[in-house]
Amino acid sequence: MSQRAKDEALYQEMCRVVGKVVLEMRDLGQEPKHIVIAGVVRTALANKNIVRPELTREAMEQVVKALAGQ
Repeated sequence: MSQRAKDEALYQEMCRVVGKVVLEMRDLGQEPKHIVIAGVVRTALANKNIVRPELTREAMEQVVKALAGQ
């Protein structure tokens, strides 16, 4: 797989992760602010009981970095 294809797959997975969190927050009546989204993703990522594909884990880490400015 080329680097461009890997980058595109990572980007698509990042969008999926953020979209899922935003929709879940909306369903709970919460305002989806970027720092809150980052916190939700960070908390989910910290749960080591859930086995995630490497792409999803990397996407979640990148989302936290992008939204929390880390």
